[in-house]
Amino acid sequence: MSKKKYDFRPNEFVVYPAHGVGKVVSIEEQEVAGIKLELFVISFEKDKMTLRVPTNKAIEVGMRSLSSPETVAQAMTTLKGKARVKRAMWSRRAQEYEQKINSGDLIAIAEVVRDLHRNDEQREQSYSERQLYEAALERLSREFAAVSGADESEAQREIDDVLMARAAAA
Repeated sequence: MSKKKYDFRPNEFVVYPAHGVGKVVSIEEQEVAGIKLELFVISFEKDKMTLRVPTNKAIEVGMRSLSSPETVAQAMTTLKGKARVKRAMWSRRAQEYEQKINSGDLIAIAEVVRDLHRNDEQREQSYSERQLYEAALERLSREFAAVSGADESEAQREIDDVLMARAAAA
């Protein structure tokens, strides 16, 4: 196999839009229906899942490298902002939140966390709100952790601190 230039290398963390942060374990060749395919093998340890993505489709499906520290800082600033809750029906809003979470865009994910965060005095969250909030929070903290080299619980604490400070200031 000739040495080709890939956008992603083994042992590198990547973000796959629908699943969040994973690690490229290897690049392998497989024959599918008589066609040789080169695949990135990506492991999502937390979800105990492995994904194989054709190397020529990786960018197309939105796979990307980890966010830059600048983007992480921007996401933190987004968290500090005022929650924007549209008056649309919940089903429509839930759909929008889900699209943002699965976009793989860190800023969009931070917006979901900001908009769905509730402090103790606020009304109770519905089950689906809570689930979307937790999914967004998990994506955000996993990427923060991967970028900063901290562990996930540390990253989650940092995010919580920002959200609590914002709630206190409101």
